Amino acid sequence: MQTAPFHSAPVSDPAARKRLYDSRAFERRYHCDSPLGAQWSPCSTRFALWAPTAQAVRLALYPDGNSAPAVRTLELARAGHGVWQCELPGNWDGCFYDFTVTDSDGAARRTADPWAVACGRDGARSMVVDLRRTDPEGWAADRAPARSPEDIIYETHVKDFSWDPASGVPAEYRGRYKAFTLNGTTLNGDGLHPTCLDYLKTLGVTHVQLMPVFDFGSVPEGSDLYNWGYDPVNYNVPEGLYATDPDDGAVRIRELKEAVQSLHRNGFRVIMDVVYNHTYHLDSWLWRTEPWYFYRQNPDGTPGDGSACGNDLATERSMCARYIRESVLYWAREYHMDGFRFDLMGLLDTGLMQSIRAALDEAYGAGEKLVFGEPWAARHSPMRPGSRPAGKRALPRLDPNIGAFCDATRDLVKGHILHAERPGFVNGGSARLQDLAHAVTGWAGVQGGRFAVQAASQTISYLSCHDDWTLWDKLVITMDPGQKFDAPTPAVLRANRLAAAFCFGCQGRWFLLSGEEFGRTKQGLRDSFNAPAALNRLDWARAWAAPWRDLADYYRGLMALRPLLPALTDKSAAAPARLREVWRPGRKGAGFRLDNAGPGSRWPELVLLYNADSRPHTAVLPAGRWQVLADGEDSRLWQTEEPMAASGQAVLPAGSALVLGRVDPIA
Repeated sequence: MQTAPFHSAPVSDPAARKRLYDSRAFERRYHCDSPLGAQWSPCSTRFALWAPTAQAVRLALYPDGNSAPAVRTLELARAGHGVWQCELPGNWDGCFYDFTVTDSDGAARRTADPWAVACGRDGARSMVVDLRRTDPEGWAADRAPARSPEDIIYETHVKDFSWDPASGVPAEYRGRYKAFTLNGTTLNGDGLHPTCLDYLKTLGVTHVQLMPVFDFGSVPEGSDLYNWGYDPVNYNVPEGLYATDPDDGAVRIRELKEAVQSLHRNGFRVIMDVVYNHTYHLDSWLWRTEPWYFYRQNPDGTPGDGSACGNDLATERSMCARYIRESVLYWAREYHMDGFRFDLMGLLDTGLMQSIRAALDEAYGAGEKLVFGEPWAARHSPMRPGSRPAGKRALPRLDPNIGAFCDATRDLVKGHILHAERPGFVNGGSARLQDLAHAVTGWAGVQGGRFAVQAASQTISYLSCHDDWTLWDKLVITMDPGQKFDAPTPAVLRANRLAAAFCFGCQGRWFLLSGEEFGRTKQGLRDSFNAPAALNRLDWARAWAAPWRDLADYYRGLMALRPLLPALTDKSAAAPARLREVWRPGRKGAGFRLDNAGPGSRWPELVLLYNADSRPHTAVLPAGRWQVLADGEDSRLWQTEEPMAASGQAVLPAGSALVLGRVDPIA
């Protein structure tokens, strides 16, 4: 059924557009559930674009994705619910296309297809693609590795991972998807010190989180420039900067699939960092197809700016919600992604997040795909009345399998994220014992305060990510007056190990920035989103140089131990009740006794002791006999043939941790 468009809201009147789109009549009339984009088959391709207020839509077909003139143009027919469509007989695989959308005032705008799944260089033209020809060999049989007893998430950037020439990766693959397909790379090719994928296999992480890999606009594809990529252009297309050929739209698809397949084969699940809160520019393909509909607006019609990018997506509008939800499901289905990290999740509405969680659960099983995000926004966003942002305050009412980064633990441990000189628990600051106890239980069940969730399954415990100072840099800034970021200052190394041990001892999921385990530095630069790759890259020589390699070994031991401790890996609502006792073993210390019972547990109880003081303290231990599992220098004591034992009391050196497991039965 054809439906005439509304004529009452010209593009030149954004406030009128806002009133139109917020009306129930518009939603009822134009919400669409039929397939959109280019639906390819060997015999024909159906093109469908949602542009309900357009007066005309013309399709143009091109032989390439750059500057070649159109080989064919044709008008699309108006269909129901705001859709314009046509079907072309023949095999159009590999053909590029775009649309011209004409408004009621006669203005015409060229636009690529926001629903496209392939594009050419820099995403300027969309591409029809037979997705099955982009599948690497064995793709149909690709499966994620079985879930481990614990999820330990390692965040990395595609370029950072292998850009360093010392990585041993061939020059043509450095900084590209292809680097993730290589096994056997070593430091400068020495055959002794593994790098990249083989290094990760020695570490103990279970999930690799890729910073944005969908098409972004801040860096020209084919260039040597650098950006983190939080500037979306084509939401359903891989970024061509990391492909060996950005002009052929099929290559980037195949190579990202190869990277995921290789990560799976090597024992890692893959999390995709997604940015559905804003686009690179307001003048996006979404805006050009239906002006203002996909964007949140102030009462006067100006764009919302809760993202600090000037164009918040209106996730509470039904077609925007459909677009985002289908995009997430597409990446899960077509690229076998195992989880999604949502940038500025506080700008998305709770209804959308709940529907994404429900859709993933229906398709793959409850909780099988990880879903978590940043529970904050840069500033206020004019969300439609009746909608609720998926920020901190909403966490206790969200599905318990929607998680969030715990900034409370992060700041408690190392100091305030916005103030360089302000220290935390491990680097000279103070911390309330109650807050430290909340961190241990993942802030589950806490009423109000800095962070609160209903279960530890929602808590992402972390000390650093791509944003702000690396953990090492923050410690150097607060502890080393000379700020020598490449010097292995003993006090800073101790503080780093103490911080890692504390994060290890927190319920929830453990997340770390790649290279955090070997003191990754960005020379004190707080945000390196557009700094050169030479600064952002993983320094593989540092990873294997003393004493950084010893720091990495400390992380390895903790990662190997954590899955054996039900007290820490329990994600149920009952997990906080495992904390049985809290005390202070010294002025700047903290002690915790936890129930560690569970299938196969070797230690019925667990004691965590932390001393952030500059002098040693003696800690009184709970009754019983205790095995030392880890201390401030060695996290593998639990693997020794003659384990260290303790009872009555234990000495805590300055700036150190002590992890103990009870070895006698509980009376």
